[in-house]
Amino acid sequence: MKIASWNVNSLNVRLPHLGTWLGEAAPDVVALQETKTEDAKFPADALAALGYRSVFSGQKTYNGVALLTREPVRDVVTDIPGLEDHQRRILAASIGDPGSQHPAPDRAQPLRIVNLYVVNGQSVGSEKYAYKLDWLARMHDYLAAELQRFPQMIVLGDFNIAPEDRDVHDPALWHEQVLCSTPERAALARLGELGLHDSFRLFQADAGHYSWWDYRQGAFRRNLGMRIDLILVSEALRSRCRAASIDRVTRTWERPSDHVPVTVEIA
Repeated sequence: MKIASWNVNSLNVRLPHLGTWLGEAAPDVVALQETKTEDAKFPADALAALGYRSVFSGQKTYNGVALLTREPVRDVVTDIPGLEDHQRRILAASIGDPGSQHPAPDRAQPLRIVNLYVVNGQSVGSEKYAYKLDWLARMHDYLAAELQRFPQMIVLGDFNIAPEDRDVHDPALWHEQVLCSTPERAALARLGELGLHDSFRLFQADAGHYSWWDYRQGAFRRNLGMRIDLILVSEALRSRCRAASIDRVTRTWERPSDHVPVTVEIA
């Protein structure tokens, strides 16, 4: 099973790219962020023609999350306690009914997918930064409870946090700046303490691997990026991970998203 996450930075603009990538990469599940698409305008029919069912939670101009799957989903959640606001950033669902053709890794339990578009935070000390830390604290409590219900869980998306200095092109430049500040990294580390593992780091230990590059100053060409798009797997799935990767090719296409897809493969 190949599971992917991609901040497409406007689904309307990037739909041709998404279609091409789906055809080439053939993932089983794709979590999208920053779809920036109202639900009434979501291109579900176009994606169905490519073999994917869609569930989504969107809004005009900003935010928006979606899940594309080969199989039906159930138990969809778009808000959690304390985060019932207009910002469409959360989408959770279960896949792998025990009676389906392609069940979850353990037929007795579903696979829970939690797709997140984490708050950016704007700048350290701002109101949006405080909201980000509160958002992450509430998410921690929600995921702790969900893990009790769903041991087989994947939490993925645009986290807007570079976990460590090795995930940043210039740690000195970004030291204690938003996306790299100590409180943000501590909040992300608390998710790890729940038993959620960074799938990419199960296979790659070295620096220089990024999933986002600014559009300015030739950042992609110069590899001035950050790894802020993550796929976290629960302890029950850790030993079943077979590969994890970052697909840089989409960043070379015309009018690309500033993020690229990240994937994990689970036996």
